Amino acid sequence: MPELPEVETVRRGLAERFVGRRVEHVWVGRERSVRRTSREELIARLSGATPIDAQRRGKYLLCPLDTGDVLMIHLRMSGQVLIDRDDSPRPLHTHVVLGIGAGEEFRFVDPRTFGEVVAYDPREAERVVPDVAALGVDPLVDELTTNELRSMLRSTRRGMKALLLDQHVIAGIGNIYGDEILHRAGISPLRPANRVTGGKVARLRDAVLSVLGDAVAMGGSTLGDAQYVDVAGEGGSFQENHRVYGRAGERCITCRRGVVTSAVVAGRTTSWCRVCQR
Repeated sequence: MPELPEVETVRRGLAERFVGRRVEHVWVGRERSVRRTSREELIARLSGATPIDAQRRGKYLLCPLDTGDVLMIHLRMSGQVLIDRDDSPRPLHTHVVLGIGAGEEFRFVDPRTFGEVVAYDPREAERVVPDVAALGVDPLVDELTTNELRSMLRSTRRGMKALLLDQHVIAGIGNIYGDEILHRAGISPLRPANRVTGGKVARLRDAVLSVLGDAVAMGGSTLGDAQYVDVAGEGGSFQENHRVYGRAGERCITCRRGVVTSAVVAGRTTSWCRVCQR
């Protein structure tokens, strides 16, 4: 699933190539992709509208429109947002298309159909997109502080990996970056959150910001399935910097002494080095 760095990369692409361009026509193929409302409502709210900004909260893309409505996109497991020539073949599993003039189209592609596109009145956000309102701190948008993080950790005995995956606490971190953040911070994914104290809190906060920031700078991580790409169809390269994710059984490239361990933690396959992350 695309996580915060991948979604931020897509957001930047939308800011450059989608914002300010009037939606001339709307096509919806698979209605499952617009299930929060309906095909008819999406077409009505987007036709003739112009996005005036491209924002992100956690893994959600939010584009305010000049009509007062908001366009929300969630990529989920396999969603892609592509902007391409309208005379080029549409990829298989293209479910929503917005004609944006100058011979180009906004295309929402989603092989597994878990992703979503919805346009709504922000006054109805709690009804239409309640999960957005329930998101926790976004580490890049909200500038996560050490004191805020300390309060979060102090309040629970859950393991650190489970805490980082909880979108109601910190929005945007998933399995890949949860593993990489904890490795950079030198904290075991099994460690109870309320036992991360002192200087380790600041180290964790720095790891959150640096890992996510580095990943954004490299366009996110494109794994072997190549499902995540930016709006131009290009993959990211941060996977080349993964220290533990996807490296189970290999020698740790950080300490050169431990072997990367893998186990199911908080319902997700988790990788860490027992030497670096005691």
